Amino acid sequence: MHAELIPPAREQAPTTEPLRVKDVAAALRVTSATVYAEIKSGRLPSYRVGQGRGTIRISRAAFAQYVTDRGIPVAELAVAL
Repeated sequence: MHAELIPPAREQAPTTEPLRVKDVAAALRVTSATVYAEIKSGRLPSYRVGQGRGTIRISRAAFAQYVTDRGIPVAELAVAL
């Protein structure tokens, strides 16, 4: 099994765009189903964009608060906050 290595956040340029579920899953090294479960439980704030079911987005501020509350080292994430 080959795993692609993602550079730590400190090596990426910061951005202000919201995160997608798959971005959060990759950053935390979990499945998208785990992220959806955290959203459904209310532990990870999110919002929908678009008509109908739309698409789920997570603000970088909400994600930063989520990892801080759980003691996850921000420097080891695969996304820049």
